[in-house]
Amino acid sequence: MTVEGTAARKPRRSSGTSTGGTGTGAKRATRAARKPQSSHSEPPLVQLLTPEGERVQHPEYDVDLGPDELRGLYRDMVMTRRFDGEATALQRQGELGLWASLLGQEAAQIGSGRALRDDDYVFPTYREHGVAWCRGVDPTNLLGMFRGVNHGGWDPNSNNFHLYTIVIGSQTLHATGYAMGVAKDGADSAVIAYFGDGASSQGDVAEAFTFSAVYNAPVVFFCQNNQWAISEPTEKQTRVPLYQRAQGFGFPGVRVDGNDVLACLAVTRSALARARRGEGPTLVEAFTYRMGAHTTSDDPTRYRHDDERAAWEAKDPILRLRRYLEAQGHADAAWFDGLEAESEALGKRVREAVRAMPDPDDMSIFENVYADGHALVDEERAQFAAYQASFADGEVK
Repeated sequence: MTVEGTAARKPRRSSGTSTGGTGTGAKRATRAARKPQSSHSEPPLVQLLTPEGERVQHPEYDVDLGPDELRGLYRDMVMTRRFDGEATALQRQGELGLWASLLGQEAAQIGSGRALRDDDYVFPTYREHGVAWCRGVDPTNLLGMFRGVNHGGWDPNSNNFHLYTIVIGSQTLHATGYAMGVAKDGADSAVIAYFGDGASSQGDVAEAFTFSAVYNAPVVFFCQNNQWAISEPTEKQTRVPLYQRAQGFGFPGVRVDGNDVLACLAVTRSALARARRGEGPTLVEAFTYRMGAHTTSDDPTRYRHDDERAAWEAKDPILRLRRYLEAQGHADAAWFDGLEAESEALGKRVREAVRAMPDPDDMSIFENVYADGHALVDEERAQFAAYQASFADGEVK
């Protein structure tokens, strides 16, 4: 079944430029009185599970999952949300320097993540905590970078999950190059690159589209369109729906309900299978919503309406799958209670692990900058060591 997008339309940005607080009452009243604007009507999207938890059919995409698999997807989303919430709380308590929440995007990440084979390779941004969960990366390893104790706490080749990428859009080029190498090696695996709607405006993404199309690279570009690139709405990024950009580069694009874990699974499976068959790249636009802040340093109340979030909370990806499980008799209260206890145990483990992380050696910042060392790094290391030596008994000389 193809349904029309029902997202609340996006408001114009507030004219206030202050970076602190949430603005005056007058500013809030003015912002609330504005009518949201949109540059185009929303196109149809692929959906298999309605917000009410009703199963629907689609002529091109479908999945046939048993009760255990459905419960597994639900568990993945619940555990990911619990971990994400704990990380946000840890940042607020001063245990992390920053955190980028995925709240509201669980279905897009778990659905696409569970579509992957073990031999596929993932290039994430810095928000793909759900995909990391699907790839078997311990949640505590994700937090080392945000606590400032390492540059990424896992071996990317152990789980075929690359380290988080902070530079916006650059990972799409890395993924394309890797996929070109996979094709030259004759392997039948695929590569997936995650990025957001804001990153779609980066030149690196356009270059990745060009190279992947020309060289028929086995790569899937998975854009989580959460509709806000920090404070910029999608209408400031594009005049057409994002998935249609693929047409200009010569490969297909598809828009999927990013809050529908079943649809995200089906569409991503299809795109990956196409890549493995040697048919080239696909652009998947998962139309979803960032229910929280861009990062913990952001205040979304300054640039969007509360009623917009409320409209999307009604489409919550976890709630809709729970409704379906309950309606089908696939899970009872005891099962949900057990999962709740399991998620709380995960939160406790993460909290304790973060607080127990040792501070790194001051000089370790110079390690692994280059594979074989570098004269400039050696010089900077010596300068920093001399600076440290200028302190005596904790006091500056």
